[in-house]
Amino acid sequence: MAHEKRAYPLWTELPYAGKTHSPTIAGGVEPDAGKWKTYFIQHSRRHGFKKLDGRPIRLAIKDPDSIDWYAQLKVVQHTLENLSDQEKRIAEYWSAGPPTKQWIPIVDRLIDTYAIEAPRAARILSAVFGGMNDAFVVCWALKYKWLVPRPNQLDQHLATYICTPEHPSYPSGHATISGAAEVILSYFFPAERQKLHRLAEENAQSRLYAGVHYPVDNTEGLRLGRQIGRIVIEELKKDTVNGLPIERSSREFRNADIITRTYEQAIPFDYKSKCDSLLIRDDESTGNSSTKDWIDPKLFI
Repeated sequence: MAHEKRAYPLWTELPYAGKTHSPTIAGGVEPDAGKWKTYFIQHSRRHGFKKLDGRPIRLAIKDPDSIDWYAQLKVVQHTLENLSDQEKRIAEYWSAGPPTKQWIPIVDRLIDTYAIEAPRAARILSAVFGGMNDAFVVCWALKYKWLVPRPNQLDQHLATYICTPEHPSYPSGHATISGAAEVILSYFFPAERQKLHRLAEENAQSRLYAGVHYPVDNTEGLRLGRQIGRIVIEELKKDTVNGLPIERSSREFRNADIITRTYEQAIPFDYKSKCDSLLIRDDESTGNSSTKDWIDPKLFI
């Protein structure tokens, strides 16, 4: 990659803490996903991405060369040194499975609570997950374009709370898809906007607690995902039947039970695979150590 004034070493230039070899693009998680099909936006050779009407999209995200990654690393180090039990629960909850996993029961509970009819439920599901697909494609295009290293690459002694995924750091996939999901679901369920915002923010922050992302990965990922979400809504609003919009305007508040209190998985599954990068040893709470079984970063994002 040509980078004349790079402000950071590349993801491919440093091993993860506890490993001996640097990651490779070929060995990373889905390095071509940034080229996959999208539904509410289009690929553009000139601009990267464009709207369906051809207008270029200026992505809402900072250039990584404008970021002080070593200052960001200090925040990660401080966070891991002072993790509370609640922060550990949050990190574990949102990291289980792919980032879309925790949004599935949220969407389902909203549809049930508001008694959404079958055709509208299908429309909501397709919009949310189509939008998350597009957000992931944009996120992955940027990850492998910029190749920002993970915190445990800049600090070769950094033990993380969750196993570090095998793909570049910036922006956070969890944050990006959460920003998109928040905005799209708030369009369909405006009365639940505040809770959806809280969930997206917590999902993004969980990656800092896990030690696998810098704070800016999460804040900029949310900003990017929310931008994609707003573009999805632009397209949804164009859909009409007999000259009338498909969506019905409603401000009814039924207080959907979508905020987890116990941080137990709504769809539990036993993800087990050995992690070979350094992990925090915490025998009193979860038995977390470098020999503990964890989610395989090659399988999940």
